[in-house]
Amino acid sequence: MKQCADGSQAAAANPDIRTAISASYAELSDALRVAADYIAENQVEIATRSLRSIASASGVSPASYTRLARALGYTDYEALREQARTELTAREQASFQEKARRLQSDADQPLLPRQVSACIDNIQGLIADIDPSTLEAVVEQLSGSRKVVLIGALGSAGFSDYFAYLAKWFDDRWSVAGRNGTTLGSTLAGLDGKDTVLIISKHPYAHRSVRAAKIAAGKGATVVVLTDSRAFPGLQYADYHFIQRTESPHFFSSYAATLVLIETITGMLVARAGSDAEARIQEVEKHNRLLDEIENV
Repeated sequence: MKQCADGSQAAAANPDIRTAISASYAELSDALRVAADYIAENQVEIATRSLRSIASASGVSPASYTRLARALGYTDYEALREQARTELTAREQASFQEKARRLQSDADQPLLPRQVSACIDNIQGLIADIDPSTLEAVVEQLSGSRKVVLIGALGSAGFSDYFAYLAKWFDDRWSVAGRNGTTLGSTLAGLDGKDTVLIISKHPYAHRSVRAAKIAAGKGATVVVLTDSRAFPGLQYADYHFIQRTESPHFFSSYAATLVLIETITGMLVARAGSDAEARIQEVEKHNRLLDEIENV
């Protein structure tokens, strides 16, 4: 087995987790086989959930998972978990490449009706995918928070800006972290249990969003995640999460359903705020006109 520069064993000799399990399965104890079976069938959970929750779900002790990781050639359980994340990301990237090739091969077919159809299906999927009681709980949490911090990176950055744009019309507690001259760290520094961090992250997942979720959870803030898959590594730190469908004939994910969810949440917040929201909207509109930020038509 390959040795690292520090003398530890590496899993590079194993092309993937399932192959490593197959190669070592006969030599594993009964307990380690149970753990290995769980890993082979639940790779998304391994990539996104804590070791404690994995142990609880599988009925195998955390120490057994650590021993299994070493038996498979990994330095520790975290190295195995990182491999699971790498494999999930590689599969998603391959999917993007396949979609790009499909776009090129179908260039003679009109894209607009196909894209519209996919977006409609994604939006309609919200009805089945979003639990109304969870949605109400999130709106209640956002309504009662001292402040709400939005985080979005890469393709999600513009959607966090749009979320904040809508919210700040009726509520001044919202801000986008790491924008307009502020650092992500400075925004997270003052968080505590009275605050909510809302993260939007779609594949490919930004490291800063995952790290921000971990830091926010560690400081006691409520973490809400809008994402496209249970494979998002930051999901393990979320108190609430919503997964939106993003299927599209395009090579990249569609945000159509996410936009509908954003607009639904802000609409529910306005309805809940009542006359206070009306008063702020009126004041914001007045100042926008005084500053000539919007056209008078």
